[in-house]
Amino acid sequence: MNLTMTSNKCHENNENVSCEVVCTHPDVIRAYADQMLSLDRATKLADLFKTLGDPTRVRLMDALAKTEICVCDLAELLGLSQSATSHQLRVLRSSNLVKYRREGKMVYYSLHDSHVQELYRQGLEHIDE
Repeated sequence: MNLTMTSNKCHENNENVSCEVVCTHPDVIRAYADQMLSLDRATKLADLFKTLGDPTRVRLMDALAKTEICVCDLAELLGLSQSATSHQLRVLRSSNLVKYRREGKMVYYSLHDSHVQELYRQGLEHIDE
């Protein structure tokens, strides 16, 4: 492995773990440079996580991870107005996290697909570790 560095000493403390000097490894950079996430994809992923960064939306996702539910029941379940519930569902829908179907005058929401279900499940597993 080729190393470009002025020192191989790294510094660790309770607040920040970082090298004391700039130390690059050109072979590592060459090996992974073409595998890095593009800025466009990184932005989209960051936007997805921002969408999930709201506790109300997470609670909506939790309800929808269990079953398909109409907007009225979601609002009652979460103690929100129908307007606030619809707004949050619109945000989730714009990120393709939920979908809806109409049945007469009722609108039922569910998670968009199995990928969203898995994302939600893995997030819960991570925080429960």
